[in-house]
Amino acid sequence: MKKYHVLFERGEHRWTVLYMDPKKPADILDSNEYLISHRDDHILLDPGGFAVFPAVLSTLVQVVDPMKINRVFASHQDPDIASSLSLWQEINPQIKCYISWLWKSFVPHFGGTEETYISIDDKGMVIDLGGYKLDVIPAHHCHSAGNFHLFDRQAKIYFSGDIGAALLPDDQRHLFVQNFEAHIPHIEYFHRRWLGSNDHKNAWCARVAELDIQLLCPQHGSIYKGEQVKQFISWLRGLNVGSASNRSVSL
Repeated sequence: MKKYHVLFERGEHRWTVLYMDPKKPADILDSNEYLISHRDDHILLDPGGFAVFPAVLSTLVQVVDPMKINRVFASHQDPDIASSLSLWQEINPQIKCYISWLWKSFVPHFGGTEETYISIDDKGMVIDLGGYKLDVIPAHHCHSAGNFHLFDRQAKIYFSGDIGAALLPDDQRHLFVQNFEAHIPHIEYFHRRWLGSNDHKNAWCARVAELDIQLLCPQHGSIYKGEQVKQFISWLRGLNVGSASNRSVSL
């Protein structure tokens, strides 16, 4: 079972993060799952892979009736993002998944039907969550050729997928980044290796630097809060990505 924490709550609007499964197998990359709830409408962000589904589900039932989760947002196509989709569809056969048009023919290999998937155009879109607007922000080639993030302007929370992700040792898997400078060794190789385009990375940095972000929430590792958001964007802007040599990664 994962831990969970309410990141934001105001009236009928709430952000909940599910994080750190103490019993996860050593060879499985740990991931964060985020649930946005507005009134009785719920969207699950990057719900995770098949292997972590039991931990995600057992935690979610403490927060919401899983049958009420009617939408999923998949930032890109990786198995740790959405290979659990077939299991979520068993819980709610009407569930919909937002995914880049580029991956709409690939992700169905994880399950679902043509009606399950909602294509996101390269320019992004706005998701209406029970009358509450969520911005889908392009982040192409920032790890994936068809890549998107989600921004909640009112809560000032930005879901960044694999940007900001950290490969943390077990004794440093905190919910929030404790010290940005000390955090850099856990994010540098990941970004130099998994991000392949400096031009696209710099375009992303310029775009999000204009947004009012209080929490930057990656799919892996700790959440950046307050001034750390600007620190991270500034650090990433100066990083030469696509430059790391091949090596094994010890988690």
